Amino acid sequence: MENVFDHTLLWQYAINFVTEYKFLASVVLLVVLHFFKKGLLRLIKRRSSRKGEDRRNQINILEQLGNALIIILLMMVWSSEIQTLAISIAAFMVAIVLATREFIQCFMGFIYYLSARPFRVGDWIQMNSVIGEVVEMDWAKTALLEVDSQTFNYTGKHVYVPNSQLVTQTVRNLNFLRRYKLHSFEIVNEPTVNAYSLLPAFQARAQAHCEYFRDVAERYKGLIERHLEQDFIRIDPEVEIKTNELAKVVVKVSLFCPTVEAHELEHKMCSDWLSLWFKALKEENAQQVNSLNQGQQVQHDSSPASTTSSGL
Repeated sequence: MENVFDHTLLWQYAINFVTEYKFLASVVLLVVLHFFKKGLLRLIKRRSSRKGEDRRNQINILEQLGNALIIILLMMVWSSEIQTLAISIAAFMVAIVLATREFIQCFMGFIYYLSARPFRVGDWIQMNSVIGEVVEMDWAKTALLEVDSQTFNYTGKHVYVPNSQLVTQTVRNLNFLRRYKLHSFEIVNEPTVNAYSLLPAFQARAQAHCEYFRDVAERYKGLIERHLEQDFIRIDPEVEIKTNELAKVVVKVSLFCPTVEAHELEHKMCSDWLSLWFKALKEENAQQVNSLNQGQQVQHDSSPASTTSSGL
């Protein structure tokens, strides 16, 4: 009973101190909570680095929750003053809302993120035309480490996107592209060779280039399709031959390959196709030359001068 009385008395003293010395209490509260938050985050970072775990998402959420807790407690301390201030500026409320509309939209975007969780810190996402890895997020903005849309390499630039775009724009989660991607490219040639005659040899070479990562690609394909609940990936390279509006031969190659090796594989396959193409072109030119020489020889043998020489 005495302990309960002591705790009640101590709590009453604390409330009286906060009521009488609000500024000092706010400073003490701010300093204590700030250092407590920093210490807790430092402890989590040490444990994650020691265990080799990626805790960036948890650290980001804890940091934002800590900031929100500090703001809420400060608002509780100054609640009467805030209420008085709110009443005094009621006539200007509409103007304030209009002036802070963007910030309100950003905050609503952050609330949407917390409820829907379309991505996490460390994921690759696309917002508008920007592709990047999420490195940090707070109530106002999302920080992205930009990724080049063609090579999928880091550009070294940081892009800060307002959270309001989470509600108004389409957000694409590209996290599965970090390791493997659906890559396609086209090769355009003049219609001087029958491209379909080169197709079996080219497919065999393309298959040979992709054979060494086939097992890993099969496992990653299964992981992606189970996550998306859709079967749409083919491991073997697909080759399609068509013509464009200029009547040129277009060879389109599609493959599922490691992201970092996509352009290297493209260069190898382009080199293979052009080697086959020029080899076939050389053979065709040689056949045309032989046919022309044979025709000239036949014409020479059947000429009148040749007949007269034979009669003499």
